[in-house]
Amino acid sequence: MADKSAPLLKEVLLLDKKIKTAEMPIDLQERALLMTQRLERLARFGEYLNEYERIAYYIDWLVNLPWHKRSQDVLDLEHAKKILDQNHCGLEKIKERILEYMAVLKLQKNQPVGPGDQIQRHRAPILCFVGLVGTGKTTIAASIAQAMGRKFARIPFGGLADASDLRGQSKFKPDAEPGLIIKALRKGGTKNPVILLDEIDRVAGGARGSIMGVLIELLDPEQNMAFRDHFIDYPFDLSEVLFIATANNTTNISVAVMDRLEPIQMPSYSDKEKIEIGRDYLFPKILRQIGLNKETVEIDNDVWPKIVRPLGYDAGVRTLERTIDGIGRKIAKMIVESGEKGKRVEKFHLTLGNIKKFLPAW
Repeated sequence: MADKSAPLLKEVLLLDKKIKTAEMPIDLQERALLMTQRLERLARFGEYLNEYERIAYYIDWLVNLPWHKRSQDVLDLEHAKKILDQNHCGLEKIKERILEYMAVLKLQKNQPVGPGDQIQRHRAPILCFVGLVGTGKTTIAASIAQAMGRKFARIPFGGLADASDLRGQSKFKPDAEPGLIIKALRKGGTKNPVILLDEIDRVAGGARGSIMGVLIELLDPEQNMAFRDHFIDYPFDLSEVLFIATANNTTNISVAVMDRLEPIQMPSYSDKEKIEIGRDYLFPKILRQIGLNKETVEIDNDVWPKIVRPLGYDAGVRTLERTIDGIGRKIAKMIVESGEKGKRVEKFHLTLGNIKKFLPAW
């Protein structure tokens, strides 16, 4: 008579192979192997399917976390300045502060580490960009990751209502999941990514205290070396993660969290700066996304003030980006329609006389 447990045992053997070939702490590997041994007994004598699903999901997370994998830092200040200038107009004081920050990291990295120096090495200030919506807080964090050659992950805090969303739930609960921190590490694939804690001032009021408590642990170098997610249930070293935070204002951020951050004010943009950003950064980018090029669309310089402020003042550049995107879509539609009629228009010239036809109307 055929052994009905044979296919099940094959699944267990596959889990064993994953565990033994994964780079994870030895004691955690031993714990995972004990779980598969229990599965093997269940396959022979008891209820198997539900337990297999739970353990297989847990092991999948263990073997795919970057316990030892790092990306190589690029701490070349000239390269970093080029990336920041390429992605952001102005913001000279902020760029200078970022370069100073990277210079400190480079000196720390090149300094020999003696006994007891490891904690001190990681006590660099954690940057927190504070400013109105659309002022570039999130994009400058992504540029820092690009400049340093690190992976980038974003954790949105807007409306976050439970600390377990950050720290995870016990694996014994039904439908348990790891927290957002562990998910960000798996997504990045390295243990030293740049993780953006986005809009930390916008957590739900009832959960603010518990979420701020988790943030303190994340941002404190004496605690984050052994961060414990409730689902993984094993300490993970976050000391090599570069955390960057953003906030619209600091009113709703606890004093203990602010004590671990270095706030950097993101300024609002003047009309002159917006014209430069729109003309030199957003306009070429949006044209590429739509499938057009700069030779297809020409915009007179005296038209840009109308594009920058179609309705009124806006501190950020999101409205400007939407306006330029709307112009691009109208032009794309006109090109396609003209081609379908057999008289394809290849060039558009936007002037004060015709710009109203292209601007969005409310």
